[in-house]
Amino acid sequence: MATISTTAPVTPLRQRMQHDMMMRGLLPRTQDQYIRHMWRFSAWLGRPPDTATSEDLRNFQIQQHESGASAGTINGAVSALRFFYTVTLRRRDLARGLVATRRPDNVREVLSVEEMARLLEAAPGIKYKAALGVAYGAGLRVSEAAYLKVDDIDSKRMLIRVEQGKGGKDRNAMLSPQR
Repeated sequence: MATISTTAPVTPLRQRMQHDMMMRGLLPRTQDQYIRHMWRFSAWLGRPPDTATSEDLRNFQIQQHESGASAGTINGAVSALRFFYTVTLRRRDLARGLVATRRPDNVREVLSVEEMARLLEAAPGIKYKAALGVAYGAGLRVSEAAYLKVDDIDSKRMLIRVEQGKGGKDRNAMLSPQR
């Protein structure tokens, strides 16, 4: 996939969308993704996105499906377009025709106890063994495990405090009782 530069001159429309996203507290990564999706849509459309019709939006979605875009890419574009047309332009009529795609139900493969034991044996040091064991036992995401601090672990209550996890949310994870 080609790298897309989103550092093009900032139009008043883009500036307005960025302000709308900021005021609604969208995370920086979400904002970047929305701008990237809007850039792709504008490039496909060949004119400013505020001139699009409902038929243009429909044809863009059809083109995404036909080009083999993943459900995540299509749904990301739908979210960006919905935000742009409902919030920035206040044109709910255009956003109504946007259709999210069903994601296939992919069940993540979970390592067996034996596989995890082999992985821990292969870890080069105690620090890595501890990090892998805690991440596996508590079901942490990689980014959550990477930012974990000793103070986040409550060994009396067997809880791990995960701050700023997925979606910027805080949560508690159970600590595995096994050693």
